[in-house]
Amino acid sequence: MKKLKLFSLAWPIFIETALFMLLGFVDVFVLSRYDDLAASAVNTANQAVSIVTIVFTVISGASAVLISQYLGAKKRENASRIAAISIVFNLLAGIVISSLLAIFSEPILRFIGADGDLLSYASEYLKVVGGFLFLQAVLASLAVIVRNHGLTKISMYVTVGMNIVNTVLDVIFVLGLFGAPKMGVMGVAVATTFSRIVGTIVLFIIVFVKVEKLSIFKLMRPFPWRDIRDIFKIGVPSALESFLYNLSQVVITSMVLRFLTEEELIARTYVMNITMIFYIFAVAIAQASQIITGHLVGASKMDEAYKRGMRAYKISMLITVIACTVGVLLRKPIVDIFTNDTQVIMLGAGILLIDWFLELGRTTNIVVIACLRGAGDVYFPTICAIFSMWLVSVLGAYVFAVQLDMGIYGLWVALALDEILRGVLMVFRFKSGKWKSKRVVQDEV
Repeated sequence: MKKLKLFSLAWPIFIETALFMLLGFVDVFVLSRYDDLAASAVNTANQAVSIVTIVFTVISGASAVLISQYLGAKKRENASRIAAISIVFNLLAGIVISSLLAIFSEPILRFIGADGDLLSYASEYLKVVGGFLFLQAVLASLAVIVRNHGLTKISMYVTVGMNIVNTVLDVIFVLGLFGAPKMGVMGVAVATTFSRIVGTIVLFIIVFVKVEKLSIFKLMRPFPWRDIRDIFKIGVPSALESFLYNLSQVVITSMVLRFLTEEELIARTYVMNITMIFYIFAVAIAQASQIITGHLVGASKMDEAYKRGMRAYKISMLITVIACTVGVLLRKPIVDIFTNDTQVIMLGAGILLIDWFLELGRTTNIVVIACLRGAGDVYFPTICAIFSMWLVSVLGAYVFAVQLDMGIYGLWVALALDEILRGVLMVFRFKSGKWKSKRVVQDEV
C-alpha cells in the first residue's frame, strides 16, 4: 500500500464527519421550527442512544486498530478476518440492543429524567431510531474497513447520500410539505432511519466489491479466539472511555433536567450542536492519524509515528483555535439561527465564551488519544477518564451549577476543566514514548 498522507485521509473524513454531524444538526434545526421542546427531546433521546452504541465501538474501534496494524505488518488475511468478525459481532449486538431500546424506551428516558411532553416526544423518537440501531452497528464496521484500507472517500460519498436523503425527508415529514402529514418528532425518526437503511446497503455492496470478498466470513472457521481476545483487549478499555464520557453526559443531562431551567436546557441543546462545528476538524485529523499511526506501528516505524502524530496535533489545534475564535465573535447571531427567545440567545452566547477553553482540551484529547489508540495504548486514557470525568466533570458540574448556583455556566466550567486536565495528561503520555511497547501485532510475528 502506498504511503498514507494525513491530508489525503483527513479531508474526506472531515467532510464525512461534518455531514454525519449535520444529520443531527438538521434534525434539531428542523424541529426547532416545529417545537423547541421537541428539539430538546431528540437531543435527550440521543443521549441514551450514545450510551448503548458504545457496545459497537468495542468491536469497530478495536477492529480499526487491528486492521491498520495488520495491514502495516503486511498480514492481509489477518486484516480480512478481523473485518469479518467486526461485521458479524456488531450485527448480533445491534439486533439485541435495538430490541431493548424499542421495548424499554420510556423507562430508559424516565431514568435519565425526562417527563411530561419531553418524555412523550423522546420516547416516540427512541422507539423508531433505537429499534433500527443495528443498522448503525453494521455501518460502523463497514466504515472502519474502507477507511483503514485508505479509501476514506468511499465512506464520505455514502454519508453525502445519507445526508441528502435525511434532509429532504426531514423537511417533508416534520413540516408536512408536498401533501405529507406533519409528523413532527416521528418524521425525524423515520428520516434518520431510512437514511441509515440506504447508507448500510450501499456501503455493504461497495465493501464487498472494492475491498473484500464475501468469502472472508470463512476465515472465522475455526473460531478465531485469539482475534476475539485482541479485540476485547483493545476494544473494552477504549469503549469504556467512551462509555464513561457518555454516561457522564447522561448524568449531567439528568442534572440539567432536574435543577436547571427550561431555557438553560434549550440553550445547552443548541450550543452542543453549534460546538460540533468547532471540533469536527479535530475528529477528522484524529481518525486519519489513528489509521496512519496503526500502519506505522504495525511496520515498527515508531519514530515516524510520533513525528506525524505531533504534527497532526499541532495542525488540529491551530484550526480549532481559529474556528472557536470566529464562533465567539459571532456567538449571538449563531444562536439566533435556532431561536428568537432572547434569554436562550443570551445564555447560549455566554456558554460559547467558556466553550473556547473547553475546545482546546477536547481537541487535544480527540487527536492524541487517537494516536495512542492507533499504537495500541488504550489503558492509560481510560484510567485518566475514570478519575477526571467523574471527579472533575460530573462532581464539578454539581458543585458549580447547583451548589454555587452558577447554572449552565457552572456546568460548562466543569466540562472545560475536565477536558483540559485530561488533555495535558495525554500530551505527557504521548511524549513519554511508553506507547511504543503496546504494538498488538507483535504476538503474530
